[in-house]
Amino acid sequence: MDTIMQSLAGLDNFALYFGLSIVFLFIFKLVYALVTPHDEWKLVKEDKNVAAAIGFGGAIIGFAIALGSAASNSVAVVDFAIWALVAVVAQSLAFAILRFSFMPKIAERINNNEVSAGVMLASMSIAVGLLNAACMTY
Repeated sequence: MDTIMQSLAGLDNFALYFGLSIVFLFIFKLVYALVTPHDEWKLVKEDKNVAAAIGFGGAIIGFAIALGSAASNSVAVVDFAIWALVAVVAQSLAFAILRFSFMPKIAERINNNEVSAGVMLASMSIAVGLLNAACMTY
């Protein structure tokens, strides 16, 4: 019985960090929607736009990678929240970098359901998420 109780000793911290992670995923979705000129949810849900689904899915994965690193490297909940916000900003910048440097017509291409544009957006988002996560291992 002691082994089980020792294993469950961190359950409250798990629940707190996991709950906050879900909140931050929602915050990221809202911020990302403000940063991008196209409406991902409409494109995915109503228009069944594959390019938007791939791009937005990659953005969520990239953010989740960074968020996971923030959770595993933080020393307190406040520390986690600060680094989660840094991850929101970094992932939002990933779209801006792609839009204003490599692919200035990315939003138009995603609106037109060009899968290659969605793949590039997803790739950039995941790459930034990986770099973001690695840089959080202080």
